[in-house]
Amino acid sequence: MHAVRLHLLALLAALTLSGCGYNTLQTTDEQIKSSWAEVLNQYKRRADLIPNLVNTVQAYAAHEQQVLLGVTNARARVGSIQASPALGENPESFAKYMAAQREMSFALSRLLVVAENYPQLKADQNFRDLQAQLEGTENRITVARQRHIKAVQEYNVTVRSFPSNLTAMLFGYQTKPSFTVEDEHMVAEPPKVDFGSAAPAAAPAK
Repeated sequence: MHAVRLHLLALLAALTLSGCGYNTLQTTDEQIKSSWAEVLNQYKRRADLIPNLVNTVQAYAAHEQQVLLGVTNARARVGSIQASPALGENPESFAKYMAAQREMSFALSRLLVVAENYPQLKADQNFRDLQAQLEGTENRITVARQRHIKAVQEYNVTVRSFPSNLTAMLFGYQTKPSFTVEDEHMVAEPPKVDFGSAAPAAAPAK
């Protein structure tokens, strides 16, 4: 009799928690962790391409030291921030990490503009392979960020909506940071990585 009573109480508790959004909080929280892990994975993929890209450009444009150093330093700043799952939970750390990633995107854009002036560089097979990998990675970053934005949105709506907001307060669930308007603009328009057009200037003699 006692066991049956405990079973009924457990079932009632489960139904109550489900109706108050507890299960939704669990599901959406896991979706955020998964989507954020994929964002970090794609950012790491991009960072891993940087050394080879810089070395390849340097072979044809060694005097572009300011641009090359800018990319290298941006990568170092990104690497100095520990990219962990907990990063997506802290608004301040999240903002700092995304600022570093924006700086990386800007530095890469400058590097790619410089590359347009060196036809021999653009014709280099290694450079073209890196171009394809970078383009694919930027596309993956865009998709990963879009999924993360959606996951955070669903979770935050649950945290703020009644009656699930009562459950969220009871168990300590709080809203989580997402990409800013500036980041969302980056999501909508991924960086262009195209070296197909002819360059106006010839490469200097090596």
